Amino acid sequence: MESTRFQRGMDKLLEIDGTGGEGVIHSLEDIAPDLGRYIVEFAFGDIYARTGLTLQEREIITLASLLTAGGCEPQLEVHINAALHVDVPPEKIMEVFLQCIPYTGFPRVLNAVFTAKRIFQEIP
Repeated sequence: MESTRFQRGMDKLLEIDGTGGEGVIHSLEDIAPDLGRYIVEFAFGDIYARTGLTLQEREIITLASLLTAGGCEPQLEVHINAALHVDVPPEKIMEVFLQCIPYTGFPRVLNAVFTAKRIFQEIP
């Protein structure tokens, strides 16, 4: 069961993040390998693998959640790339961020926008 759960999570992680997410997991191997396994098995093997929401919807929710939490710019960067990877257009990502202004305020939205700006500038 666990190896199937892990494999399902890795498959979903690669589908969503490409090699970016895999890099995050590998970066944990020498310091917190169990954390990497938990991320793969739970977040991607259990949650992202569920039916009911598209991958685009899941990434939009994730972006809004990370923005709202604040201080999550490294994770926001990973999920902005993931959103782009599952075909969420940059304009929609900006709309998600703008929607958060009344609920989280300008500082957190500005942090998210500037994080996205760096990523969008790298798009060919």
